[in-house]
Amino acid sequence: MRRPRLPAWTATLTWKSACFIAVMCCALAAVLGALVHVEVTRQTVDTARDKALSKLTDAARAYEAGEALPPGSGIDPDGLPPSLRRLAVGGLRGTMVADYQGIPTMWAAAPADGRALAAAVDYSQSARTISGLDNAIIGSAVLAIGGTLLVGAFAVTRVTRRLHLAATVARRISQGDLDARVADPRTKDPSRHQDEVATVAGALDTMASTLQAKLLIEQRFTADVAHELRTPLTGLTAAAELLPEGRPTELVRERVRTMRQLTEDLLEISRLDTGREQIETDLHPLGPLAERTVRASGTDTQVVVVRDLYVETDRRRLERVLGNLVGNAHQHGRTPVVVTVDGPVVTVRDHGDGYPDYLLAHGPQRFRTEPKAGVKGHGLGLTIAVGQAAAIGAGLAFRNAPDGGALAVLTLPAPDPRDAPVPPGAD
Repeated sequence: MRRPRLPAWTATLTWKSACFIAVMCCALAAVLGALVHVEVTRQTVDTARDKALSKLTDAARAYEAGEALPPGSGIDPDGLPPSLRRLAVGGLRGTMVADYQGIPTMWAAAPADGRALAAAVDYSQSARTISGLDNAIIGSAVLAIGGTLLVGAFAVTRVTRRLHLAATVARRISQGDLDARVADPRTKDPSRHQDEVATVAGALDTMASTLQAKLLIEQRFTADVAHELRTPLTGLTAAAELLPEGRPTELVRERVRTMRQLTEDLLEISRLDTGREQIETDLHPLGPLAERTVRASGTDTQVVVVRDLYVETDRRRLERVLGNLVGNAHQHGRTPVVVTVDGPVVTVRDHGDGYPDYLLAHGPQRFRTEPKAGVKGHGLGLTIAVGQAAAIGAGLAFRNAPDGGALAVLTLPAPDPRDAPVPPGAD
């Protein structure tokens, strides 16, 4: 049988701390209350017992002198507890608290010629004192526990609020916001002692700063290399065009084109990394846009329009995304390659071996490909597609089709409901 699952809030530090404080306060209150109750009850009973024994002593003197017994004493009086009566008849002296006519009474009894000589003292005031003390202990314990919980919850909430802030900043950093910082004031004032949360916040800020600096250096290096390569590649392209026709010339020109494309891809990635891209949006019919992109790619790709509509996007960047996906499908997959437009969702499907496991788990990685059948690449096409999709606010997911082949799913931002579907034949 499956154990019932507790609500999510029971796993919070605030809830656990409150439970711990409540349990400790209850345990402490119970121990202290029991000690106080036992000690006060013992003193109260001892006082009442002394009074009863003193009264019994006076009654015994009067009995031996043949005088009248003092009030509240007598021989085998009514209400004397049977057990105490048997004790006195047996020749022993003792005391006992028992109700007499609904009133708590302290009885003291002693032997007297085979009978029981007893004296009674009103114990009701002592009983009320003990009951009042118990109520005071319970009330004080409740107030103390409530006050401690409030103070503890306030203190723990301050800590958890700072931890939540650190977690929020960490999530922002993981999403690419390298300017996010916790900026705990305790880390900026050397005269203040730092607690554990401030230490974590300071370490997180230091890590973010170091990571940001390293990424900026990498981005600058990539951009500088790409810019520096442009000039010699331009001269190399011009020189290659002057070579005599032949197989060696074709190989040189092909390698030059590959290097130029790689340089342009590096520059594009550099601009995407720095976030300096300007987005120019307008309404475009998605079906015709996909068809134009496929025609421009010069590949044998089928376009299926299930449901067309206008989308507000940057046409050039969307064409870049679709072009890279189609090119990757032909280069690393197998035909037929099908582009399907269904509302704001565009899928690019090939019938090859599918995406590798690392790409499905972590997304495209720069300069990492798995050559198949001698087909090689530099691994930047899908990386650029992901970056351009993010720039236009679209989602791009990669998965393998159940019946084989790679499947890239591009989900554009939801269109305005007032935008009517594209009429047939619109362009």
